[in-house]
Amino acid sequence: MKRRILPVLLCLFLAVSGAQASERIERDDLNRLFDGFTGSFVLYDEAADRYTVINEAQSEIRRTPCSTFKMFHALIGLDAGVLDRDDAKTLMRWDGKPSSVAVWNRDQTLASAMRNSVVWYFRRVAAAIGERRMQRALDRIGYGNRDISGGLTEFWLQSSLKISPREQVDLLRALYAGSLPFEPGDVEIIKRNLTLSRDANVWFMGKTGSGTDDADHWIIGWFVGCADVGGNRRFFAVNIEGPDGATGAQARRIAEAALRELRVLP
Repeated sequence: MKRRILPVLLCLFLAVSGAQASERIERDDLNRLFDGFTGSFVLYDEAADRYTVINEAQSEIRRTPCSTFKMFHALIGLDAGVLDRDDAKTLMRWDGKPSSVAVWNRDQTLASAMRNSVVWYFRRVAAAIGERRMQRALDRIGYGNRDISGGLTEFWLQSSLKISPREQVDLLRALYAGSLPFEPGDVEIIKRNLTLSRDANVWFMGKTGSGTDDADHWIIGWFVGCADVGGNRRFFAVNIEGPDGATGAQARRIAEAALRELRVLP
């Protein structure tokens, strides 16, 4: 059934995402974790109302989100009725055109498309959402620069849409707090699809993103998510850049190392 985006006042979002009174700690001693890449790390501890930042200047710069946009892309698709809460009903057939990414060369559901960052799947979702609904959704949630001028099926892929690591964290804070205009059931689907590991005490969720230049060098990597440890949520974002090798997998490695150094993860 098609669902409409619920009304939300902009001031409510700003109240969650602004957090001007939050404590801030800079840990540039942990720059060593970036291993030759340029990058930044932002962590927000919900219980302590505290940001911990590595390379603060970089954390405020907007960059292409690559596949990290998929979590909000999926939410917009669910809200618009383009996607269904029943994963089996989100199946899309592969068109048979081979990709160099082997796991893309098969039929996909929302869960597998998020897990494997399947570009063709989300291009179809974007086309079904349409430009008007997509723009309206990005405006209402305040996603980065909200610019989809790069094309409806391309704007998040090293194109016009940009967002900073700090903005990534604040959007996740607002999402988990229920302050964004999405149905709770849809948010739970995204949490499930972002889950990387879960045990009695630690629920670890995240999404990678990677981008190449024209010569197919990996020049940008992201890892954003949430570590829920005993009910205390920490939201994080890592962005890295370099001449090659800057991938989402590398960003995840750096994020996990930083979370261990900060005693968030064991």
